[in-house]
Amino acid sequence: MFQKVLASFGSGGARVDARLLDRSVVPGGPLRGEVVLLGGEVDQEINGLAVTLIARVEVPGERSPSITDLTFGSQQLAGREQVGPGQQIRVPFEIQLPWETPISSVFGKPLTGIAVGLQTQLDVANSVADPQDVDAAAIEPLPAQKRILDALSRIGFTFRGATLEQGRINGASQQLPFFQEIRFAPSQRFAPVFDALAVTFLSAADETQVVLEVTKRVRVSKSGGFGGRGQEFLGMFKVAHANLDGVKWEAQLEGWLHEVAKPRGIFD
Repeated sequence: MFQKVLASFGSGGARVDARLLDRSVVPGGPLRGEVVLLGGEVDQEINGLAVTLIARVEVPGERSPSITDLTFGSQQLAGREQVGPGQQIRVPFEIQLPWETPISSVFGKPLTGIAVGLQTQLDVANSVADPQDVDAAAIEPLPAQKRILDALSRIGFTFRGATLEQGRINGASQQLPFFQEIRFAPSQRFAPVFDALAVTFLSAADETQVVLEVTKRVRVSKSGGFGGRGQEFLGMFKVAHANLDGVKWEAQLEGWLHEVAKPRGIFD
């Protein structure tokens, strides 16, 4: 009886362990794996077993942002089931990643500031504990995303960091309740004009929408005095996956940046 009581609090109860079979995946593709359900010291009734995609995001606030974990996809693997002591059950799964899944790895190197993973949840009947297991997933960029990142590097922009932010981008076609910003320091040519550049990818099956945000230095602040926090400019364009090599993206990016860099008035 005492063992049953302990099991209801998670001690000696059933456990889960998820194993991802793919070393890396891409947005829009499948994430395959296997969940191993291991029985505890007593018979237990399982209400359900599920896997959920989660991402750690910043939530904007009036004073400072907070951090929370948001889900963006799930799959139920099993319903009500009885698990005996020491019994081992293997449940394979394949969950489809949304096209807007954030990039968390580039050429096998983790992207600083990004935490994306798969959470396995076991719902045990009459238990106050909810056994969970979280595994980080290596999400590599799509060819279109990789091409734009490479073009930015070729024109001299250097990677600074990345973040996920809850919210929506005005004027963009967006499915998930958060978006990713991959941030760069400007090249020597643009350093006198720009403080930073951020790129966001909003992908679909046939194209990727690229959102560029640059923070432009100001000579005179509208509130008075010289300098200031800078002005932000947004640029959006689409990359057709079928015509990826048909455009010279380095020239395309530099052309837009040169236009934004032009002075427009005393406050710019």
